Amino acid sequence: MSSDLVIVYHRQPYEEAIENGKVVRRVNKSPNGIVPTLKSFFGSVDHASWIAWKLAEDPSAPDFEQKVEITDEYGQYTVSRLALSETQVREFYHITSKEAFWPILHAFKERYNYDPVDWENFRDVNRRFAEAAADEAAEGALVWVHDYNLWLVPGYLRKMRPDVQIAFFHHTPFPSADMFNALPWRREIVESLLACDDVGFHIPRYAANFVSVASSLFDVDLSDRIPVDPAFLSEATALTERAIRETITHNGHNTAVSVCPVGVNNAYLDEVAHAPETDAKVAEIREGLGDSQLIISVGRTDYTKGGVQQLEAFERVLEANPELCDQKLRLMHISVSANRNMTAYAEIQAEIEQVAGRINGKFGTFDWQPVALVSRALPLEDLVAYYRASDVAWITPLADGMNLVCKEYTASRFDEDGVLVLSEFAGAAVQLHDAVMTNPFSHRSMDRTILEALKMDRFERKRRMKRLRAAVKADDISTWRPGTLDLGVAMKRSAVA
Repeated sequence: MSSDLVIVYHRQPYEEAIENGKVVRRVNKSPNGIVPTLKSFFGSVDHASWIAWKLAEDPSAPDFEQKVEITDEYGQYTVSRLALSETQVREFYHITSKEAFWPILHAFKERYNYDPVDWENFRDVNRRFAEAAADEAAEGALVWVHDYNLWLVPGYLRKMRPDVQIAFFHHTPFPSADMFNALPWRREIVESLLACDDVGFHIPRYAANFVSVASSLFDVDLSDRIPVDPAFLSEATALTERAIRETITHNGHNTAVSVCPVGVNNAYLDEVAHAPETDAKVAEIREGLGDSQLIISVGRTDYTKGGVQQLEAFERVLEANPELCDQKLRLMHISVSANRNMTAYAEIQAEIEQVAGRINGKFGTFDWQPVALVSRALPLEDLVAYYRASDVAWITPLADGMNLVCKEYTASRFDEDGVLVLSEFAGAAVQLHDAVMTNPFSHRSMDRTILEALKMDRFERKRRMKRLRAAVKADDISTWRPGTLDLGVAMKRSAVA
């Protein structure tokens, strides 16, 4: 059956496991992630498809199950799977996407490495994604492509199926032209994106950067600059952009450039936060803390997340303020390994463990350790309990496309208490004006702002949190859409059918 909506994303929309020799597919554990968010759109159409890759020992094996029909709480949909070998996955994802693209997107040019890139393999994988999407899409369907590892899909798809609508959403930062243009494949990438009907970004700065890059590489016509929505204007963040252009015209084709930040599932988080089990967990945490204040930090083990820099700031604060030691303050630092098989991330994990151990060795006592380092993912229910029990959330990435942890924290605080300290280099900073903004590249800023948060009086905490919660609710996950395309045509097609 042809689909009116086709989602193109590298991951499968379920968790797959082997039980008693049989393949079992389960709904993703976290209902607050990108996968369930995308699946929620399936209820808008009669039939949808999801294109993803699956690791296969032998991609040419005749028994590979290429299409899987799924019926779950989100509706009926087809999962079309590309069989990729371990070598193809390593080249496409771990090398090209993570060693070449990822550092440039986050402005870490010193970590950029394109020498081992197999560009033909990247092209081939993207072409296969495009072919699968073309095969699934009904006439005039909406095809929504996600993230930088599928940059070339729109260009291939436009040639195969000129009738479909193509939207692309960029989940990471999009850098300035002088950074992006370090990529030797820049023209091919941007030309593919300009084949889209809509290219979406979290915040105006990333959209403006994309327009700048396109203008630097091609002879394009641009719409007039228009003022940015005041909701995205914060004087305290490095990522504020005051005006953007909303349309790029290239070779007679118009591409809308849209801004639509991803939010969180406020209703679900509120439900979890109010659950009796959560109340009991919060009471248990607070009893264990005694009179100590609790700082919580949650992120992936990645050089872009600034975990090492944050721990070093905590060490400086304890050294300069000995009154905070001896069971007065604890930092729960949750740093979940992104990929243990990649050297860069293994090195960061080792450094985080080293600094945390040094802090505990220097300041800890027999019955008190200032840093609780957690290197595994916690269930969302447990995280929400720690969000509620904490005095401060300390979210300090060096670069981040959005950052949903800070929004989860805010959505969980129905008591309208707690302080959010947020890096001004997180995309969410342009929305969350009432966070205590910090510059993770500045020792003075990091040290000063965490102390400010710890000493903030109750009136100011509640004033800020009330406004933060309003901002998070205003951009709930339910408001996120494929840019200007907004599923309208796909929904109308289903109604007619």
